[in-house]
This record gives sequence, structure tokens and C-alpha cells, in this order.
Amino acid sequence: MRILVVEDERGLNRVLTKHLKNNGYSVDSCENGREAIEYLDLAAYDLVLLDVMLPGMSGWDILHYIREKNMDTSVLMLTALDSTEDKVKGLDGGADDYLTKPFALEELLARIRLATRKQRGSRNNIYTLADLSVDCHRRMVSRGGKEIILSAKEFSMLEYLIANKGIVLSREKILNHLWDYDYEGSSNMIDVYIRHLRKKIDQSHDVKLIHTVRGVGYVMREPS
Repeated sequence: MRILVVEDERGLNRVLTKHLKNNGYSVDSCENGREAIEYLDLAAYDLVLLDVMLPGMSGWDILHYIREKNMDTSVLMLTALDSTEDKVKGLDGGADDYLTKPFALEELLARIRLATRKQRGSRNNIYTLADLSVDCHRRMVSRGGKEIILSAKEFSMLEYLIANKGIVLSREKILNHLWDYDYEGSSNMIDVYIRHLRKKIDQSHDVKLIHTVRGVGYVMREPS
């Protein structure tokens, strides 16, 4: 999942960005409304964590811009404005959720998981394919009942692949989804992580779940 953090309080912005990255998310961040619009025009985000009171352009205006442009991204409002009127304004304006400050980081992660479930039409945080199970809440993976240990980035890639099982994902799409603007490597890194996943997920099993579509990208599915 790729997230844009729009928060003008520098300390909080840094804490949120670091915490989300430590949990395997790809994160870009900015501290004013105008810069947020530039990010939104350059990349597709799964989720925007959006403060309301921002310099340059308010969070309400950014929310309106996102919905006016029909961007397929969830918006979670982060704000100290806790009146019922403010919450209604945000939700009626197109926000998917509303979290008032101060908040616990664990609650924020739970709200992000909720937004992910809504996006993918799932009622829980568990994806399955054949005998593979991916629990996004507990960040646990097992196949045939045996637990598989993954790094944070390996887990994020597997989560993205299995959430889109049956859909061929290009290297570029995977790269844009899992790495932020600070990444300076090449798309070959995708192939490296795919090799890691195949070794851990498929190598000891007759039924292979991770497949290459030559000239296009990768897909998770059961063989025909």
C-alpha cells in the first residue's frame, strides 16, 4: 500500500512516516496543501492521511480536489477538530474515515487496515489462495499450516500480489505501489523480491502460486 501523509506539524509528520514505513508501507509525506496536490498529480495513492488545518490549501480543499478528479484513493482525515459538525463535513465531503488528535498509532494502523478492506471488498484481513494464508492484521503467513517468516517488504509485496490474485501486475505498477519517491534503484529490485518470495512460498511445494507473464509482469493464481 502506498500512502501520502499530509501533515504540517513536522514532528508528527516524521513520527507517522517512520511508523508506517516500519510497518511495511510505502510512504511519501509533505507539510502543506499545495505540495500535496503536486504529489497527488504525480502518483496514485491507496490512502491519503490528511490534516485539515494546512498552510497553502486546507484539507477540505484537498479532499474536494481528490473527489472532483475521481481519484481512486481512500482519505482518512487527521485533525484536532472534533465537533460533530466537522466530522459530518468531512464524511459528507468524501472522506472515508475521520480520526481526531491525539490518537494512538495502533488505532491509526487499524483504521488503515479498515480502509484497505473496504477498497478490496473484503470483510476481514485474511487472504487465501490454495493452502496459502496471509493475515494482514497479525502480519502472519502460512502455507499448508506451516508459518513462513517474511521481511516487511516481502510481506508488503505478497499482500499486494494476493490481494490482486488473478490480475497480472506490471513491474512498474508493483514498484509504484511499494516504493516511495526516495527510492533510487531500478525495477530489477522487483525481480529480486519475487525470487525471495518464490523461495519461501513455492519452492517446497508442487503447486506454484507465483507466476511470470513474459513481457508483462507477475500474477498470483492457482495453475489451470
